[in-house]
Amino acid sequence: MGWMHWERYRCITDCNKYPDECISEKLFKRTTDLLVDEGYLDAGYEYVIIDDCWLEKERDNVTKRLVEDRKRFPSGLNALADYIHKRGVKFGLYQDYGTNTCAGYPGVINNMALDAQTFADWDVDYVKLDGCYADINQMDEGYPEFGRLLNRTGRPMVYSCSWPVYQEYEGKLPNYEALKQHCNLWRNWNDIDDSFESVAQIMDYFSKNQDRIQPHAGPGHWNDPDMLILGNYGLSYDQSKLQMAVWSILAAPLIMSNDLSAVRPEIKEILQNRHIIAVDQDPLGIQGKRILIKNKIEVWSRPITPVLSNGEYSYAVAFVSRRADGAPYTIKFKLADLNLTNARGYSVTDLYDNNRYLGHVKSSTVFETRINPNGVMFYKFTALQNGRK
Repeated sequence: MGWMHWERYRCITDCNKYPDECISEKLFKRTTDLLVDEGYLDAGYEYVIIDDCWLEKERDNVTKRLVEDRKRFPSGLNALADYIHKRGVKFGLYQDYGTNTCAGYPGVINNMALDAQTFADWDVDYVKLDGCYADINQMDEGYPEFGRLLNRTGRPMVYSCSWPVYQEYEGKLPNYEALKQHCNLWRNWNDIDDSFESVAQIMDYFSKNQDRIQPHAGPGHWNDPDMLILGNYGLSYDQSKLQMAVWSILAAPLIMSNDLSAVRPEIKEILQNRHIIAVDQDPLGIQGKRILIKNKIEVWSRPITPVLSNGEYSYAVAFVSRRADGAPYTIKFKLADLNLTNARGYSVTDLYDNNRYLGHVKSSTVFETRINPNGVMFYKFTALQNGRK
């Protein structure tokens, strides 16, 4: 969980014209302070991650080391890392497996050992390795090698890979067993943009490919549907709730990309909803799936704790409206059709209403809910041992 600059700030480098938005040490210090002071760190968002466009266009002539942009990062990345760490936050940094980053800055391809050690020297805690300007057929060997080089430095660093998305673009199925062995998380599909259309396209990719990719997610190795865009320009309040709920069902890394100083209170409440964060961070680490569609209402479900002694799971269930008509839509489901079959029943709570208790239901119960257009209703069904709350 954390914050990354790319979706909101892209590659804004003109600090004279856009002093509060350019990719600079000022932006990351301010974001670190907001992450702490506005309660995001306490809620679990612990990384501040620099994406592309932090570099000089050329490496150092003598040492061949990467060089941070001297004008935008005048104090250097070691000093920025110290600032971030002193506030109790962890520091993430972007690079690219290819000859160049996606924005045209130097990549790691011919300097992997040097760059891995440089990241360790800069006290980096999280590395995102992109895949622009790279041969997809070399990624199966190159990404694991860079991971080994990171490990060899002796500094623990989370390793985020972009290897699958580039191979899938070219019609090559990624080696998920290798991904699980060498990467902590990986991007599967398109970069997210600031629109509900983009969120919906990513949801569709994950649902259509879930039988292929879902089994490979678990503790220490996660499918990544990309950043949370809540708090920007493109999502309504209901669409914001929808993205947070579905990303939690997907056991997604919750990495925001927004201007934390401009997040409205009602969106901040979504981002810091402890009950939903607990679903996302559930210790079982089982990625959920879309289990059915009825009248353009999608049902997304995820097994979570507590688990009964007989192996029955509890579940988080999101009822997601893909409808665009002009009124909330009422719909009923028999719980057995949602794979909620515990003989003793379930205690139901509303995760977007402060985990409010709604009652005790059994698998034979017909469950009714009402969902706003492009909205969500999100419930926890806690499996009961003895039929009582």
